[in-house]
Amino acid sequence: MENENEAHLLTDQDLYLFNEGNHFKLYDKFGSHPAVIGGKEGTLFAVWAPNAKAVHVIGDFNGWNKSHDALKQRGQSGIWEGFIHGVRQGQNYKYFIESRYNN
Repeated sequence: MENENEAHLLTDQDLYLFNEGNHFKLYDKFGSHPAVIGGKEGTLFAVWAPNAKAVHVIGDFNGWNKSHDALKQRGQSGIWEGFIHGVRQGQNYKYFIESRYNN
């Protein structure tokens, strides 16, 4: 059974194709995707933010709090991913991206 920390929208093959510039179905991978992981309903998120120091998902589900719901970086690809328990389809969200350049 997959757990929340191991859940990914992008496989190693997806990352390879992305880094080569040959992935032609990224619309299936980035953004938000409802999922059930480890028996918990929620949403998987993925975004490309190559100059980010940190990425958080903020929305009406967490009071737009930028200190909650951090995504994890996938290697050196610039892709950030994560599963957030309880986020349902139709809820509003944004990515809060902290620049590594502090601007």
